[in-house]
Amino acid sequence: MQVITTHINADFDGLASMIAAQKLYPEAIMVFSGSQEKNLRDFINETLQDRYDFARLKQIELTTITRLIVVDTRSVKRIGTLAACLDNPGISIHLYDHHPDSPGDMKGDLELVQDVGSTTTLFTQIFQDRQIPVSPSEATILGLGIYEDTGSLTHLTTRPADLQAAAWLLEQGAQLEIISQFITYDLTAHQVELLHELMKTASSYTIQGIEVVVITLSLPEYVDDFAMIVRRFMIMENLDALFALVSMAGRTYLIGRSRFPEVNAGTVARDFGGGGHATAASATIHNMTLIEAEDKLIRILHRHIRPQAIAQEMLSQPVISVPAEASINQAHYLLTRYNITALPAMTHDQKLPHQTASKVAGIITRRVIEKAIHHGLGHLPVSEYMSGDIEILPLSATLSDIEELIIERRQRLIPIVHDHQLVGVITQTDLLNMLVNDPAHLPRSLLHETKEQPHERTRNLTPLIAESLDKELVALLQTIGEVAESLGFKAFAVGGFVRDLLLQSKNLDLDIVIEGDGIVFAKNLARRLNGQVKVHERFITAMIRLPEWSLNGLRIDVATARLEYYDYPAALPTVELSSVKLDLYRRDFTINAMAIELNPSRFGTLIDFFNCQGDLKDKSIKVLHNLSFVEDPTRIFRAIRFEKRMDFRIDSHTSRLIQSAVKMKLFGKANDPRFFSELKLILSEENPLPAINRLAEFNLFQFLWPDLKPHLKIDRRFNHTLTQAEQALSWFHLLYLDEPCPAWQVYLLAIMSRSKAAELSAFCRRFRLPSKISDFLVQQKVTADKISHVLYRRSAIRRSELYWFFKELSNIGLLYLMAIARKNEIKKGVSLYVTDLRKIRTHITGTDLKTMGYPPGSGFKIILDKLLTARLDEVVQSRQDEENFIHQHFPSPLCRQLPGD
Repeated sequence: MQVITTHINADFDGLASMIAAQKLYPEAIMVFSGSQEKNLRDFINETLQDRYDFARLKQIELTTITRLIVVDTRSVKRIGTLAACLDNPGISIHLYDHHPDSPGDMKGDLELVQDVGSTTTLFTQIFQDRQIPVSPSEATILGLGIYEDTGSLTHLTTRPADLQAAAWLLEQGAQLEIISQFITYDLTAHQVELLHELMKTASSYTIQGIEVVVITLSLPEYVDDFAMIVRRFMIMENLDALFALVSMAGRTYLIGRSRFPEVNAGTVARDFGGGGHATAASATIHNMTLIEAEDKLIRILHRHIRPQAIAQEMLSQPVISVPAEASINQAHYLLTRYNITALPAMTHDQKLPHQTASKVAGIITRRVIEKAIHHGLGHLPVSEYMSGDIEILPLSATLSDIEELIIERRQRLIPIVHDHQLVGVITQTDLLNMLVNDPAHLPRSLLHETKEQPHERTRNLTPLIAESLDKELVALLQTIGEVAESLGFKAFAVGGFVRDLLLQSKNLDLDIVIEGDGIVFAKNLARRLNGQVKVHERFITAMIRLPEWSLNGLRIDVATARLEYYDYPAALPTVELSSVKLDLYRRDFTINAMAIELNPSRFGTLIDFFNCQGDLKDKSIKVLHNLSFVEDPTRIFRAIRFEKRMDFRIDSHTSRLIQSAVKMKLFGKANDPRFFSELKLILSEENPLPAINRLAEFNLFQFLWPDLKPHLKIDRRFNHTLTQAEQALSWFHLLYLDEPCPAWQVYLLAIMSRSKAAELSAFCRRFRLPSKISDFLVQQKVTADKISHVLYRRSAIRRSELYWFFKELSNIGLLYLMAIARKNEIKKGVSLYVTDLRKIRTHITGTDLKTMGYPPGSGFKIILDKLLTARLDEVVQSRQDEENFIHQHFPSPLCRQLPGD
């Protein structure tokens, strides 16, 4: 594993250098070694969250790091716990830095250290020298690194190279307005004097256990950017709550800053007639002296600051719980009896003392229980469908801990544990009651004075759309929004298109959801785009095919916002109208449950109801509800395909739900072609071997190939055959032949290579493959198996024998033969046949035979086949050779009949 990192308390130069380094090391993972400066965190949250993938340090197994790329530092102490990997055997260290040498600096296999104003300058020089292009957004990020570390090119450490690098970045499209927004400038001499005055007048108050610093200052004239000086003071002193009262030019001002949810700066400022956010606010104070204002401020702080609620004060008791081994019907009885919506599930833990031997194993909700009972699963244990990936909290948990789990992570119920015992629970209702009764404790994300939702849920992706997609596709998205707007509908791009946009991967599968009538919309859009439309009335869906000259005939799938419910496990869905939120909730996985609004007024706005961005960032495959696989088992195959194609991981809870679905044997209850469609997609992947192995890990072979040899398991020979199939397909694709060769057919034959033709035929019937395909696959298997058996026993094979053996095989059969070949000579023979032998033709044709006096008839084939054999074996080469061969082997054409007549 290759890792790129920078120093603890990362700044813009560190960030920019990491991003630049990844352009040189595209396989490396970016990891912050520790915290980041506040303005850098703001920049990442507001601008970079969807553009770059930063791994979390706790996700990195340090012992697996083989190359460490360190930027903007060489100090071992400044890379935190990552320093532990420096002892890895054979680790390669690459260093990029602009700081002077210091004792104890790391030594690298590659070191680029120069006396310039920023490390970003070094990378910019590399890009120029190697002619590596950078986009405008990348140029802006690199510009931030240079401008911050050089004080906007004014520090004494600034070198000509820094100015040259900045100039080049401007030529590449760097946006100075963004740079100026996030760069913190050095203080002037006068501002430093004011900073010292703030230090002198600062007073600390402890109110309800919370420390608040109050500053009072009187100045003869108005000072621009005084709020910036207050902010600098807060950062320097590492304060969490600060209120400054300053009299300037005869007028009094209040500036408030807070990092505590308990200290709402906006509420305090509003009592002075001002306003702002919970974290930053201000007011102009009239008809009040500085002393009077300070007195009022202290009284307001005492009135508004509340002690932080802790779990012990909020929890609900007594706890109603259910044993994990109890049935779902029993859990439903408890929910009904006590009128609650969720239950903690308990399990026995032998590691605990006897009197506290039970521990929280998970949570099961009314919604899941009622769905399970609807599907006739009430007899199953709670453990099958409870949510096991939950967090528990101690009695001392803070409000922010509780808010994070219930609001940010959407955990419906929090078990509170003390001394290994479940002593209470905190529910969504408990938190809501506390927040309603005391609005000052509302979380910061809910306190911004704006009608828009906070950026954790919605954000505008228009810049990412413009940068990542072709102009023609962007125009199409805008047209979709305009047509929806004209009809009074709302249009959303959903699913994999949104996922891959955030991952910056190409995806031309465009799925549109309409809040309105999807069929009416599709017909109007098709007319606007000169496309063809096909509707499906039952599912209220439509498909639009654009003309070939427009985006290569792109297909657009249109659906009406819908809620699917299933009449029984593994049934086809029944559809009802719903909002886009319910439509997204029915999706297979969280990473596919995001939408982008396309209507003009909110074009590009990302909609994320289920923290899908977090799962995308963590590369985690999660279902949206616990009965997802019960309702549609085909999602299991999709989960495996996504996991292996995108290098994600199926999370532990989803994995457990897959195992439960397998145990229930749901796979024979639905229309089998749905399963084959997913299997076909897996076998069509560029490298399906990891997914096939994953199918075996989940014991799915028993449903796909119940007669598979050897005994539904993957052994060394099985893996060897599939590996040879992959190699054969790779070889074939490198030939660039304009000939179809569906990879899934080759892999299917390879998987069933040790099974009989009858078992392959049974597989095709089970999944209702068209008889034409079924008969073809069986014929290719039988023929290739027979050829393989014959050739394996032959020590020498003539060129003509190869030709006549392989002539009955298609490309599919030939590649299957290469996969099962136990001798290299057979694979070489197939290669010779495909690249050479099957192209060979005789000079003489049937017409020539007539001219030579041979009477037409079935004997022509005998003559021409024997002549082709001679040509394949290089017995004859020229046309004259062929004529001589015919006269020698088939003399006196006018005197006797040809063979076969």
